[in-house]
Amino acid sequence: MTGRRGTSAASRVFVVLVAAVVVVGALVALVLVFQAQRAVRAEAEGVTRALAETIAATDAVGRALGDDDASAQLQPYAERVMAGTGVDFITIMTPDGIRVTHRDRAEIGRHYLGTIPATPQPLTEEFTGTLGPSVRTIAPVEVDGRLVGWASVGVTVQSLSSAIFQRLPFALLIALAVVAAGFVGAWAAGRVTKRVTGDLPAGSVRDAVSSYESVRTLGEALRAQTHEHGNRMHTAVALLELGRTDEAIEILTETSRQSQTLVDQVTAPRDGDPTVGALLLGKASQARERGIDWRIDIDPAAPRSTLAPVDAVSVVGNLIDNALDAAAAGPEPRWVRFELSPAAGGAVSIVVSDSGTGIPPELSDRVWEHGFSTKPAGAEGRGVGLALVKSIVEEAGGSIEVEASPTALHIVLPRSRP
Repeated sequence: MTGRRGTSAASRVFVVLVAAVVVVGALVALVLVFQAQRAVRAEAEGVTRALAETIAATDAVGRALGDDDASAQLQPYAERVMAGTGVDFITIMTPDGIRVTHRDRAEIGRHYLGTIPATPQPLTEEFTGTLGPSVRTIAPVEVDGRLVGWASVGVTVQSLSSAIFQRLPFALLIALAVVAAGFVGAWAAGRVTKRVTGDLPAGSVRDAVSSYESVRTLGEALRAQTHEHGNRMHTAVALLELGRTDEAIEILTETSRQSQTLVDQVTAPRDGDPTVGALLLGKASQARERGIDWRIDIDPAAPRSTLAPVDAVSVVGNLIDNALDAAAAGPEPRWVRFELSPAAGGAVSIVVSDSGTGIPPELSDRVWEHGFSTKPAGAEGRGVGLALVKSIVEEAGGSIEVEASPTALHIVLPRSRP
């Protein structure tokens, strides 16, 4: 098996994690900025409301609004409060909205720009006045239950933006901390991956997994075949020792006949893969060992696929293993069928079907995910086989789909080039 050149698996892991970290850092920064905007606006609404209600409840303000020189008394008061609190304007006005105080003295005597409530109650809004857009609260000034004026306190949107900009360094610092921690994690993940895979490219790592799966499934098949033949040989030897020669010959003859039938089936194609043929012979023994009817239908005209022997064994072996597990857990009669035939355009079609209960429709797409399995996890892990099958088939330019009635996995692979 030749290695594939390209970026190492460890480098790919590092790059993918770094990209994810950068995206997460950017999202964190955006969320923090958004939260800062909401916090600054909520703070402005709270400050303007509290200050407007405080001014409206001040006795001196209510008494001054009843005098002819209200502006002369209240303008210095409003300027002192503005300087002490940092709000952008304090406008005190008559009940009909004529300004008594204003940040720009030239605006005194003109009508208030904003909403004046129909009933004496506080109102917070965003409105564009003489100073531009602002968040403002207007509160009624009452004396002995009688409305004598209004007090409006506001903060301009420009001031709110300045307050947000003051909080940006904190948000950026948090985002940079997240990115830095992510870089450290990506570096550590890359180091761990490199310890396992060395400088192998990602494709070679996949090849290594495929090789492992091929050896595993071949080993299981050969073990079953050896076990079956061993049992029959032991039985024949015991019969010979008992002097029952005819029965011993019958067992050995039947064993030879069954084996020859399977050999004729799997070696019929001219371009067939002998490794896959050996796998099918072993899987036949494995199926009999589990009490499952094993059926093979191989068209002699089926072309050879583009898969390397290791990948072909991995694909076919994993499909058959899943089918055997499904049939063993399903109702009787239990059977598994392997079909190999020509497909359109000179391609080769592989179908593995079984008598199992099938794959639930809601899980038909998830069975190809790495790490997902409908079976309990065991010592060999879970959710690797079908994910590997999908990866090998798609890399070879083929297609794979799940069929129902009966449950079947259908693969179409392009024909190998001469």
